[in-house]
Amino acid sequence: MTEALRIISLIASATEIVCALGYRDRLVGRSHECDHPPDVEHLPQCSASRIDVSASSLEIDRQVKASVAQAISVYRVLDDELRRLEPTHLITQTQCEVCAVSLSDVEQALCHLIDLEPEIVVLEPMCLADVWTDIRKVAVALGDVASGERLVADLQQRLDRVSRAVADRPAKPTVVCLEWIDPLMSGGNWMPELVTIAGGTPLLAMPGEHSPWMTWDDLTAADPNVLVVLPCG
Repeated sequence: MTEALRIISLIASATEIVCALGYRDRLVGRSHECDHPPDVEHLPQCSASRIDVSASSLEIDRQVKASVAQAISVYRVLDDELRRLEPTHLITQTQCEVCAVSLSDVEQALCHLIDLEPEIVVLEPMCLADVWTDIRKVAVALGDVASGERLVADLQQRLDRVSRAVADRPAKPTVVCLEWIDPLMSGGNWMPELVTIAGGTPLLAMPGEHSPWMTWDDLTAADPNVLVVLPCG
């Protein structure tokens, strides 16, 4: 089973999951955004962006919103690469249509490749518990439940060590995570949970909910002690 695996990951987090599960050597393709572990950059790219990713934050936002308004995907799945690489597994996501290649992008590409029937693994993490679920989902699809359980346990233990290390600190700094710069977007989903685990008090976003837009006035009024800048995509 393992020897026959040919995995294409179309989302950066899934590429890291596959490698962390011990299946780096079974990855045969990646998305245009996958860059970790560093050696995956040598793998063929199986997707591309339809927008100019070198543009400013504001211009990227404008291009994305224009594509969405016209019901045009932000990404292209490269049919020729899928056909050439003959994957047994394709990993994608449904959490956000504009952050990474989505399930609909994959399904549209496979419509033209009727001779390919890879197993499609769909990730949809909204909160930290969903991240553990998705790791287990990938492990199950690869036929290695035990590796999934070990990886989840290891990650949970690491977070537990962080939580214990800051438990006795008297002050919990207020924190805003900026997921986009222009316009401003606060990092939601699992980011508030990570801030809390690290000993902070998250502001302007709710755990388990999509990242909200905000204004500079909102940010000024919140007056956080710490700003964490982590642009999406």
